[in-house]
This record gives sequence, structure tokens and C-alpha cells, in this order.
Amino acid sequence: MSDRFDVVTMGRIGVDIYPLQTGVALPQVESFGKYLGGTATNVAVAAARLGHRSAVISRTGADPFGEYVHQALRGFGVDDRWVGSVEQYPTPVTFCELFPPDDFPLYFYRRPKAPDLEIHDHELDHGAIADARIFWMTGTGLSEEPSRSATLAALRNRAKRGTTVFDLDWRPMFWDDKGEAGRWYREALAHVTVAVGNLDEVETAVGSRDPEEAADRLLECGVELAVVKQGPDGVLARTRGETTAAPPVPVDVVNGLGAGDAFGGALCHGLLHDWELPRTMRFANAAGALVAGRLACSSAMPYEQEVAAVLAADSGSTLSA
Repeated sequence: MSDRFDVVTMGRIGVDIYPLQTGVALPQVESFGKYLGGTATNVAVAAARLGHRSAVISRTGADPFGEYVHQALRGFGVDDRWVGSVEQYPTPVTFCELFPPDDFPLYFYRRPKAPDLEIHDHELDHGAIADARIFWMTGTGLSEEPSRSATLAALRNRAKRGTTVFDLDWRPMFWDDKGEAGRWYREALAHVTVAVGNLDEVETAVGSRDPEEAADRLLECGVELAVVKQGPDGVLARTRGETTAAPPVPVDVVNGLGAGDAFGGALCHGLLHDWELPRTMRFANAAGALVAGRLACSSAMPYEQEVAAVLAADSGSTLSA
């Protein structure tokens, strides 16, 4: 199909307002940069940077920041046809503080409600979602109605066609109860082929922080590939027939907030090219490291040649599509 997307993501969108000073508390920051943001959005941008046709399903406010989101998406080559506007809610903004190498507090302004949680089932193009080579959804989309029902309807209609990825994306401030989050996570897991999360996220989903046990439990829930990110300990990826552990790529961290989204876009890249699992994990780790060494998230997403250069420097070999 000529109109078929490689990657369609669904979930959070907004504007990141990040300080241009490192190691400074937010009250003392004097200047900021404005960037496109949101986990699902950043993954779509990362996939586009790696040469794939991508789109995002989300909602903004009917305001100037909403206009900026559309301009930024088009600039990155991400299709914005399914990014509508919601009159009653403002486009979310997110502030952070930068205390490298591992402290990056986030401050979400998503009240009284984020527009990206106002996605209704009847608004979805279920045919396009089903036809996409990869459909990527997030845990945040399960946190409130009507987004929860719309996300689950998209999963049920897709029925595990192609590759369906659940980015566990556990954000405790978006949920009243962790147990309730786990319940909806497990319902979604029954409809996906790939689950991706860090230790906090897999614990929310399946009740274990042990990477090996968590991966096994994710597979028991019905996924075909479980990816457990362990920060400085690298990443564990497991199918029913294969396990690989990829070490982290050394980097001087500037802002670790976008690394997971870069990892996600690079994971899509490897899956779309049917790479072997170890190669995909090394590539995704390198993409994440590149973004961790940069200030922004969306605009920091790497091109394939940049990732290949990191891998060449790290191992003396190159990776390409």
C-alpha cells in the first residue's frame, strides 16, 4: 500500500521548555529553549530521522503552542494528520532541571487535563493503524478516559498484525494508584508483540524489578519480545528462544530525558530491517547514548550515520541498513 506508514505512534505530545543552563535549579534559570516533546512524539521523530515514514496520533490545545507542535512535526517529516485540537484544554508544557549525569527532574503542566488524553475511539483511523508496519502506544495513554478506551480499541482492532509495541512509560504523577496502572498495563500486554520498559516500568506492569524475571513475566503475558532497560547496566532483550544483553555505550551525559525515545526509534529501525536481536540492541543503545549527550529530545534524535559512527568508535565495526 503506497499510503502505508512504517511507524504510527499514539500518545503524549506537547512542548518541552528546557533550561539552557546546566546544574542550575529552576528558580535561578534565566534562559530556556523550546522544543517539541512527548514520548510517543519523540519516537515518531526518531523513526523519521532514521528514514522511516512515521505519523503520530495525539491532540493539542487550540492555541499558539498547538500551532508550534504542527510546525515542528512537519519540519521533522512526521505526518500530523491525526493530531487534532481540543478547545477546552491548553497544549501541555514540560519543564526540567539538568543535573548530570543522572538527575533530571521533570515538571509536567497537564492540568486540568492534557488534550492528548482526549482521544476518542470514533476518531481513530483503525485501518491505517492496522496497516502500519509498527504501531507504538504508551502507558500514559491508558491513564485516563477516553484515551484508555481508544488505545485499547486500537490494539484490539490491530490484533497483533505487524509489530505492536507497548512503551510502558510509567509516570506515577499521571496515576492515582499504581495497582490500577498495573491492571490496565496487563490488559494492554495481551494485545502487543513487543514490550519496552525500565525497571520501574516493568515492576508496574508485572510486579518484578529483576530483569530476567520481569522479561519472563512479560513473555507470559503474550508478548514476543521483552526489552528491559537497566540504565548503567545496559539492556536485556528476550524472546522465547533468545536472550541478549547489550552493555551501555559510554557518554558524557547532558540530558538523559530523551535517551529512551531515541532508543525506541532505533528499536523500530532494527525491527523494520529484520536485524538480529543483538544488532538491534547495540544500535538502539548507541542512539540513546547520542541523545543523552545532547540538550534537547526531539531535535536531538540522531541520523543513521551518526549512530553508525558511534558504533564504529565503540567496537571498530560499522552498522548500516
